[in-house]
Amino acid sequence: MASELRLAELVASLSLATDLGLGLPQEHVLRQTVIARRLAHFAGLDEAAQSDTFYVSLLAWVGCIADSHELSHWFGDDRKIRADSYEVDKIGLPMMRLMLAHVAPEAPPLRRLTTIGRFLAGGYRDAVEGFIAHCQTTGDIADRLGLEHVQGALAHAFERWDGKGVPGAVRGAQIDPVMRVVQIADDAEVFVSGAGVATALGMLRSRRGTEFDPALVDICIDKADEIFGDLDAINAWASVIDDHTALDRRIPEGELGEALEIFADYADLKSPWYLGHSRAVAELAASAASIAGMTREQIALVRQAGLVHRLGASGVSTAIWNKATPLSAPEEERVRQVPYFTERILCRQPRLASIGAVAGMAFERMDGSGYPRGLTGMSIPSTARLLAAAANYQQLAEARPDRPPLETEERRAAVLREVNAGRLDGGSVDAVLAAAGHPVRRRRQSVAGLTTREIDVLDLLVRGLSNKQIAVRLSITQRTVATHIEHIFSKTGVSTRGAAAMYALRHGLVDASSD
Repeated sequence: MASELRLAELVASLSLATDLGLGLPQEHVLRQTVIARRLAHFAGLDEAAQSDTFYVSLLAWVGCIADSHELSHWFGDDRKIRADSYEVDKIGLPMMRLMLAHVAPEAPPLRRLTTIGRFLAGGYRDAVEGFIAHCQTTGDIADRLGLEHVQGALAHAFERWDGKGVPGAVRGAQIDPVMRVVQIADDAEVFVSGAGVATALGMLRSRRGTEFDPALVDICIDKADEIFGDLDAINAWASVIDDHTALDRRIPEGELGEALEIFADYADLKSPWYLGHSRAVAELAASAASIAGMTREQIALVRQAGLVHRLGASGVSTAIWNKATPLSAPEEERVRQVPYFTERILCRQPRLASIGAVAGMAFERMDGSGYPRGLTGMSIPSTARLLAAAANYQQLAEARPDRPPLETEERRAAVLREVNAGRLDGGSVDAVLAAAGHPVRRRRQSVAGLTTREIDVLDLLVRGLSNKQIAVRLSITQRTVATHIEHIFSKTGVSTRGAAAMYALRHGLVDASSD
């Protein structure tokens, strides 16, 4: 079946999120994997090692966001320092100069000088420890995917041929041969894509016998055309996925949710402020979907979309997620790209694409004020409207750099204001509030052709609010209120507030618990 998901496709999709976290163009890791497989072949690695190369390459840098918080503390944009680190050999004075150039880049001169002093005193050690955290995170993901077989190679991700790597436990031929291949493929792809094959070969020669296995570098030079020559012309996704591995397997539908929990944890690892957020949104949305009477398939889809709805967050600097002051216009625009990134990460595989389509609408709003597409009303499917309500409620329950978590009643009032303003769907919010343990409001059914907004106006009208007061509550003009009331009276056949109140009570459009 076309919709069935393979482990290779899942890991390859995750690698697209890794590209964002590294600050590199999309498909860097896929193209790196093509290079690694070719180099492994020419190096004469046995069949098992060549199979391992597939997953080691796709997973090697997936843990890169584990140290994002620490990197952003010193360097601001964690993605930029990662991308720029490819320019130098990653030890000694070249790496130190690169790091110092990135320390507190936007701070005033005196503060920057002070920060550089603190970095020299302890920050460099923090960066090294981050590399170790990276390896541990990658190993955990491999274990959860059932790829324990490649964990040994992944642990050598930052070791070096000359023994000056991290943690410095092995050197030379002691480093797993698969990781030696992947290390070269990683740096070589960046240089091939950015400056061409000749420049990439120059870089490899300069790091031969220090960072990289000299024998493997010699193979790259000798077989440069076969290994690098057609990288600009190939379909990297197809080249990787069609290259079957002995470790590939189908992921049954019943295991998909568990697999996507890895994606959720990966996204939330980007900033301590969001740890556990995606899982919480997924569970709240699934419970609300059940209360709303959705089908089993819809409930599963809502939960899956909730797990991955922030996957694109890896493409935003952690300094932005950690910022306690208002975002600048460019920063806001970058955040608004998160759902777009999420969809692009998941769009290559049909089953994941169907989940990504809903996840990508988690920040759309009924009045068109959401992003990334500015969809309105019924153009947002019910699953996405419910996910949007759950994500909005859940983020209010969590602390953020600029505020503490809101109390329970504050959260309820806040999401109901979003309904009254026309941004969130009322039925979806009711279901989310019920799932979160709030007293259930009677769901108001549309009767007599009344729109959702007309029912909102009716609710306030029958409670005795003036047109001016209704306008303030709903953030609309008095003229718009008058038009709505005219339509309400016409559709219901009444002409006074009292008669409208009786009509609303009779048809269940208002109850004592309404705000």
